[in-house]
Formats: sequence, structure tokens, C-alpha cells
Amino acid sequence: MLPKPRPTESERAEVVIGRLDEDGLGVARLGGHDLRVPLALPGERVQVNLGRRGAGATYGRLERVVLSSIHRVPSPCRHLGSCVGCPLIAMAYEAQLAVKRERVREAIGRHPCLVGVAIPEVWAAPEPLGYRTTAKLSFARTRSGVIVGMNRPGSRLVVDTSSCPVHHPLVNAVATAVREEAARLRLEVFDPETARGLLRFLVVKVSPARHSAMVVLVASRRDLGTLTRLAKGLGARVPEVVSVFGSVNTSDSGMVLRREMFRILGAPDLFDQVGDVRLRISPAAFFQVNHAQAARIYARVREWAALTKAETALDLYCGIGPIALHLARAAGRVLGIEIVPDAVRDARANAEANGLANCSFRAGDAVELLRSVGGRAERPAVAVVNPPRAGCEPPVLSALAELGPRALLYVSCHPATLARDLDILSGYGYRTAEVQPVDMFPQTAHVECVARLEPARRR
Repeated sequence: MLPKPRPTESERAEVVIGRLDEDGLGVARLGGHDLRVPLALPGERVQVNLGRRGAGATYGRLERVVLSSIHRVPSPCRHLGSCVGCPLIAMAYEAQLAVKRERVREAIGRHPCLVGVAIPEVWAAPEPLGYRTTAKLSFARTRSGVIVGMNRPGSRLVVDTSSCPVHHPLVNAVATAVREEAARLRLEVFDPETARGLLRFLVVKVSPARHSAMVVLVASRRDLGTLTRLAKGLGARVPEVVSVFGSVNTSDSGMVLRREMFRILGAPDLFDQVGDVRLRISPAAFFQVNHAQAARIYARVREWAALTKAETALDLYCGIGPIALHLARAAGRVLGIEIVPDAVRDARANAEANGLANCSFRAGDAVELLRSVGGRAERPAVAVVNPPRAGCEPPVLSALAELGPRALLYVSCHPATLARDLDILSGYGYRTAEVQPVDMFPQTAHVECVARLEPARRR
């Protein structure tokens, strides 16, 4: 039998959405292929304008909802349909939480050794809108002038999102002010087709505790005079901006921030408070975009760790140290391990700022450093891992298990890699007792989890 031809880009179709994919896009079957439709919800009958093709799927643009889901609600976003950065923003929040819990249950359920693991209800975000405290935005020029906003997924098209409903209001204020100042100063915007122009990206970091912001102006060249004029104009419009940095990026790799950064105006760091820990955040530092939910995760990790002053804790992939610092108040000693030297420097500064002399941080390869810890008499009673989306490499999990902690706590931003690693750890004698889902990113399909593991047999 000949394969069914794929629909062409000029076609339109009416389809029924069967499910959401892991990115939150509605999925229908059309011509024997998956059709992915941003902003369409399961059970809906929709009219779709068929667009670009990807590997194994065609992508369509939602034109009209013929039969609406009972979970569809009016969207608070005026960019709906053009940005698609928040694919669940037209879904009732309780339904979003149900989708995320089911995603975690499905990922865990694929592994027989994890059957029966407790998965409570998802922790809802106290603020489903206005929560995102970090934004990486792009500059573009259109017929109407300079715009600052998000890149539409899969293209170089920039959508003006200066009134984004999920961004912290101060992020939106900065984006609007930078756009207006760039237009007033008649600054050149980088054109990726010609590789000409100055302004490329805008990075904004907000401290909700202090209602202040740090800004990084990413340019194609080091034009300090022009960037200083822009920074001064921004500061006059938004006095909450306490720090402005510049960064040069000539790469076409998609990476926004490069290692080289230079201070233009203001303080060298942004200060914030998360839980009972004070943090200094540098321009290149990674930190969670939802401070309220991050604080809840750190508190749960500390509760599950149940450390005493006679015990040592290990924080692997520690970043700038928020988990380590939360553990340090109860522990005798905490060791943080991180591969990024700049993050380790920030972590040490944060420990000093909080008066926590029982914290130490080391930069380097995780497996090598874990083995060096294993060679010491003082092994950790509790180990915490908070890896990137790809999860842990098998040698890391093996080295962790060799340390034999009485509790192993795993913070994850990707249910599938979390389940894979929990399955591997079960082979090393660690039983998963509970996986707590956390809605760190409302209006999107992403879900954070905290898992608690303990030795299957007492050691």
C-alpha cells in the first residue's frame, strides 16, 4: 500500500485534537501523520491552516475552534496565536494541573520498578500569572519600528511581548522602556540576514523581594558609548533597574549570553531573598524563574533531608547554592558540586553573605568529585541532585549510590529523565518513596518534580 501523502502547506483542514504532546501542543492525526496545533485543547474540533513540516509531524495554525473544550477559558494574553510561548494559557488552571500530574504519572508508570510510587496532587502556583522573573528577549525591526519580544518557536520571527501576562510586571516595564529608548535614540537593530546592526537581545532578571531588576544588553559589538546612552535612558524611565551590563554576541548558535560581560551602570549583583536565604545573583547566573515555587521546593528538600548538626549533606549541580544554603542551617556541613566555575564563585559569595561558614563549594567534573568525596571518612548522610533537563549521566548515579546516603533527593524539570534515573537508582538499591509534582511554569506544559529515595534495605 502506498503511504498517504502529507498535506501541503496551502491546505486547510478540520480535525479533532486527541491529546497534548510534551510541549503542550494539541495533536491530531491527519493523512497518517501527527498534526501539532498550538493552543488547541484535547477533545476540540478545530479548523487549522497547515504550516511547516517537522520530523514526523506537520504543524498547523489554529484558525477557529468549531467545538470547544469544557476546559477552554478566555485568554489573558493579547499575543495569543502569534507568540504561542504559553500553549496552555487558554486552559482552565485546574485542568492544567491535572494534565501535568498525568504527565508525571505516565512517565513514572513506564518503569515497572516504580509502580506504586506515591504521586500527590501538583502543587499549584500561588500566582499563575506574572510569576516569571527572568526573560530573554530579542530585538527586531518592523515597519512600525523597533520591537522587543519572544521568538516564535521554530522561526526568527519576533513577537512584541512587552505586555506578556506571565512575565513579572517589572520585566514588562523594562522591555517597554528599552524599546522606546532604542526608538528614541534611533539605534540599529541586528538583522540576522545581513549580520548588521547593534542590538540583539535583552535579558532581564527581577528580584521580587526587593522589587528591583538587573538588565543585560546583548549587542553584536562593544559600542560602550551607545549602550551607555541606552542604559541611562532606561534608568531614568524605570528607577527599579539597579544594574545594567553589556555583552557581546556574534554567534548564530541561538545562545543568548556569552561569557564576556561588562558592567555599564549600577551594582555588580542583584540581591534577592528566597525563603530564609539571601542570594546574590550575577548576570550570568541561572536561577529559577518562579521564586515562590522555588522556595517551596527548597523547604520540602530541607524537610525531607531532616539533617542534624552531626551530619553532612551533598548538593550536586548546586548552581549558585540555594539548596545548599537552605540545608546548611540544619546540617553540620554541606558540600556543593557544580561544573560552572562562575556559579561556584556566586555560591561561595552567597554562603558568606548568609554567614554560613559550614558550606563549601567545588567546581569540576561530577563523577571525579563524587569519587573524591567517597574516599573521605565523612560521607554525606543526605545527597541532593538538581540536574539539567537531560538528567544525570549513569556514572554520576553510580557514584552517588556508592556514597550510600540514607536519603537521596532528586529535583527535576523533566519527568521522563527523572523516571529513567529513578529506575537506574532502583538497580543500585534505592527505592523511590514519593514524587511531588510542582507547577513551576503555569500556562506551559512543563512540570517540576521533587523525588524522595531511600535505601531499599538498611545499610
